[in-house]
Amino acid sequence: MFQAPDILTMAYRQPVLQEDLHLVMEKDRQIPGSVQYTVRRYSKEPRWNLDDMGMLVYHVLKDDPARNYLELRFCMDGSTTVDVLSFRFQAVHLSQFSRTRNPASTASEDLLNFRHSSSFSKTLSLCGRTRLVLEALLNHSYIDSMENIFVNAQSQMLLLYSLECMVGEKAVEGFQCKFLANEADREKIVRAREILLAQIGEPLTIKALSRKVAINECYLKKGFKEMFGTTIFDFYQGQRMEHARYLLYEKGLSVTEVSVMLGYSSISHFSTAFKKHTGLKPCELLFH
Repeated sequence: MFQAPDILTMAYRQPVLQEDLHLVMEKDRQIPGSVQYTVRRYSKEPRWNLDDMGMLVYHVLKDDPARNYLELRFCMDGSTTVDVLSFRFQAVHLSQFSRTRNPASTASEDLLNFRHSSSFSKTLSLCGRTRLVLEALLNHSYIDSMENIFVNAQSQMLLLYSLECMVGEKAVEGFQCKFLANEADREKIVRAREILLAQIGEPLTIKALSRKVAINECYLKKGFKEMFGTTIFDFYQGQRMEHARYLLYEKGLSVTEVSVMLGYSSISHFSTAFKKHTGLKPCELLFH
């Protein structure tokens, strides 16, 4: 069976003894049908000299495709602690991002559809965007369902940046939109994303969102797409549906309750949106 290298050992460039590992914080969360998120923080031994690094693990089983997954692992070195994070995406979750059946698909499509015949792992360089996401995950103050929304959104950004790094697609630090060279404008785009996550049940128009962050609508749409790799609508809709999945599966709320909580005018509209995103009707979720 394929066994990926231990990222802490790779960051340290030699085996780490179990007696040297002193766990000071651990968090393990499984978002139903989505990502399994784990973070472990260890106190740092004075002699340790580690590299910040990432790793993509591609795990495929020809005879049992339901157990296929992609896992992202990261090691972040601090002054007194070391953080080891992992994000495991099951095949059923990744399928929502890939709808193409084009035989001339990209390398990222091949990964998302598990078309490679054998498992492997590959180290990833940590670009500035990836570091910002990891730092946000390590330092956020969200709890309960809001944490669930936040972690899901951030993990998707890590997946995007890691695939770009893996297959060499636009893995650049600069921006095509010239106004994004301005840090204040970038912060407005980030703030817009935070507002969308905070108001997951209160749909906002792009005009209203642009006013809240004081930026031109056109700049907001273009900047959001470039910084986060998706449109405002697709991002917001995806997060709403992932939150709906959590409320239905984890919290046991009814379809009617979730529909109202997410601001839908009718159950049928909610059911249609949910099935488009997950491939299942809300009432079918508990049977999978």
